[in-house]
Amino acid sequence: MASVLFLGSGTSHGVPMIGCECEVCRSTDPNDRRTRPSVYLTLPDDTRILIDTSPDLREQALRERLRRVDAVLFTHGHADHVLGLDEIRRFNQLQRTRIPCYGDPQTIGEIRRTFAYIFDRDTPAGGGLPEIDLHVVEAPFTVGGIDVVPVPLLHGQRRVFGYRIGSLAYLTDVSEIPDASWALVDGVEILVIDALRWRPHPTHFSVDEALAAAERIAPRETYFTHICHDLGHAATSARLPPRVHLAYDGLSVAFAVEAGL
Repeated sequence: MASVLFLGSGTSHGVPMIGCECEVCRSTDPNDRRTRPSVYLTLPDDTRILIDTSPDLREQALRERLRRVDAVLFTHGHADHVLGLDEIRRFNQLQRTRIPCYGDPQTIGEIRRTFAYIFDRDTPAGGGLPEIDLHVVEAPFTVGGIDVVPVPLLHGQRRVFGYRIGSLAYLTDVSEIPDASWALVDGVEILVIDALRWRPHPTHFSVDEALAAAERIAPRETYFTHICHDLGHAATSARLPPRVHLAYDGLSVAFAVEAGL
């Protein structure tokens, strides 16, 4: 078996939000404290995969006592998904290896521009630089002997990637699943999917839209992520149907994988 650990389950602002005094932002429930979205996968051969490098990666890694990252998968290049990339240099030091990073062409291009200093030969190396190898992917590829399947999604007008690994699908930052992508998540047992809030949003699934997608995919269990401060953990959980859950920071869920889907 493999496992997925939720490093962060919040939206781009995180919860609590800066300057907000709403009930959820003032909540003492630890499940209402949400860092920016990212997950950490442990495969059966002990390969460790990080999906996205959120601005909270250092805090998340310390909290969960992470010591290794063998590969990074990027869903897209927005700030809440990439701005922790510099923290990868600590894993380089611990592992004494370069770390491969994967994403679609637009995302890899944005990383090169946003973090141009990493790739500039004139950057002084004294302070340490992330040692990463960028890989553009459009089709399934292999990490740790397991097939990783990019799942194209729409995040507003932008194409982003979700990922299918074994019986897990991780579909964050999605407002529409294109027709061709439904087949890529057929048979998923553990579904992680964007559910920002109850009200509609132009670039994210609402709770009702996420529920409709989950009903069509029909996994064994569904976990909502990229959650804003509109959704208190206890109150929202009480309204969800069986086998549908709000994810929370620190939650770990097991899933099955096979070598070569």
